[in-house]
Amino acid sequence: MKKLKNILVTGSNGQLGKCLKDAIQKEERGFFFTDLEELDITDLNAVADFVHKNKIHCIINTAAYTAVDKAESEPDKAFETNADGVWNLAHICMEQNVFLIHISTDYVFDGKATKPYKTNARTNPVSVYGQSKLDGEKAIFFEQIPSVIIRTSWLYSKYGHNFMNTMLRLGKEKEDLYVVDDQFGAPTNANDLAAAILHIIEQTGKITKPTIFHYANEGTTTWCGFAKEIMRIAKLPCSIHPITTAEYPTPAARPTYSVFNLSKIKSQFNIHIPNWAETLHKELKNYLKI
Repeated sequence: MKKLKNILVTGSNGQLGKCLKDAIQKEERGFFFTDLEELDITDLNAVADFVHKNKIHCIINTAAYTAVDKAESEPDKAFETNADGVWNLAHICMEQNVFLIHISTDYVFDGKATKPYKTNARTNPVSVYGQSKLDGEKAIFFEQIPSVIIRTSWLYSKYGHNFMNTMLRLGKEKEDLYVVDDQFGAPTNANDLAAAILHIIEQTGKITKPTIFHYANEGTTTWCGFAKEIMRIAKLPCSIHPITTAEYPTPAARPTYSVFNLSKIKSQFNIHIPNWAETLHKELKNYLKI
């Protein structure tokens, strides 16, 4: 299958954008990495001009408003980026015949399921952030462009603000931490997701309309289980104690169950997905040089 050329990565200063940069060999040409300073996806004319000028064939949208709790008090900002900005991208992709890969989230679900979510499961966000991301998905379906929407969960890497980095920092500062143990999901390594995205790019000819896929690392744990594994691998003496969601109130509600059914993305693109604990060990080993 013919390889796409001239690929735009938006939000490239975020952890997934940085992991995409790492995954692309230095000799690779045709990738354009932009962040807010270079390209604001909420500016329709700027997006149209950039895509036309650089003859973009594919957009990987990793740009997003991700401050989940803050979104409750500033919803306009969340919807501007996560919904309106995504519509801009989808509209330009429709006008200029560009393929779109868009990153969405488990927060489009309410977390009341008892078995892994399939891609056609009913959505019901319980937060402003989740609703803004769902509206972004709907914008892509409105334009009916050939596109891939990848919902992911609990994303982490060595870059930026994420649960792993927070636990590593707090694990050095505190003797005890209390972590929620009744929210279930799968930590997703951003490097694994980046590799999957680059694999999908080679097979975009299979996609003729907006298509949703779920991607997370294999397996299931809780935030408490995730934290314990981080401390164990990093050999930090901090003790992790389980608490309930009710004991750790936050402005935004979280889905209590975010486990994905991964069969669709694995079968359609022949992708191998490693277990979350396996890939966490690999990430920390490389990051901490242990």
